[in-house]
Amino acid sequence: MAADLELYRKMFDLRKTTVLVAGGAGGIGSAISAGLAALGCYVFLTARTEEKAEEVARTIREGGGEAVGISLNVERLDDLKRFSIDLHKRVPKIDVLVNCIGTHIEAPAEKYTEEAWDHIFDVNLKTAFFLSQEIANHQIEAGGGKHIHISSVRSSLGISRGYISYCTTRGGMNMMIRQLATEWAKYGITVNGIAPTFTKTSLVAQYLNDPVFYNSLVARIPLGRVCEPNDIAGLAMFLASHASDFINGQIIYVDGGLTATQ
Repeated sequence: MAADLELYRKMFDLRKTTVLVAGGAGGIGSAISAGLAALGCYVFLTARTEEKAEEVARTIREGGGEAVGISLNVERLDDLKRFSIDLHKRVPKIDVLVNCIGTHIEAPAEKYTEEAWDHIFDVNLKTAFFLSQEIANHQIEAGGGKHIHISSVRSSLGISRGYISYCTTRGGMNMMIRQLATEWAKYGITVNGIAPTFTKTSLVAQYLNDPVFYNSLVARIPLGRVCEPNDIAGLAMFLASHASDFINGQIIYVDGGLTATQ
């Protein structure tokens, strides 16, 4: 009897799939947006301004994909709710949410300010939950969906720099992913996380451009290089596809083997 190859082809067929990539104009987000568009997804990608988001979306359309750039202000929950209402007027359901939003303020823990702490928690963790909640409430009514959050190896490994708020929020995100995966599985919603090591983006360029820091980092990564945005995009493409339908509540490390050695 012939193997059912069509079954396996459909596992990676994402045509007619609608995706929201929050932070999709950033270094990691733009790679994920392009990768998902390459698989046939209709991609909504966000940035703080529509102009920046549309700049990335335009490059995807020029490459033959389908993408629209829209603005998203994550500083206020009221703005997030309005964004969700407006988005769901355009499409009845977002099949896949990819959350690439994140930032950090570096300072020694003994000197870290309440203002900086609250800002990083609001952007990195509070936004992650309430964005997921907004999308999930529509997915519950529509029969399910997928959520993918970009975390970090620093969610489970400390670093000898002033990263107290970043590491703490990423650790909290990992637990949030597991809890949402547990609560929402009954609705057909899977929730997973991608945890990369330092990735070549503008957010960490100042560190990677420091030869001492860069060489020390690469020396600890078995594959001998830092992460590229495309490395993360490939995993996001898999997690968005039906090939990952039985994967839920997982934090998958994209780190060249770094955490395997710690």
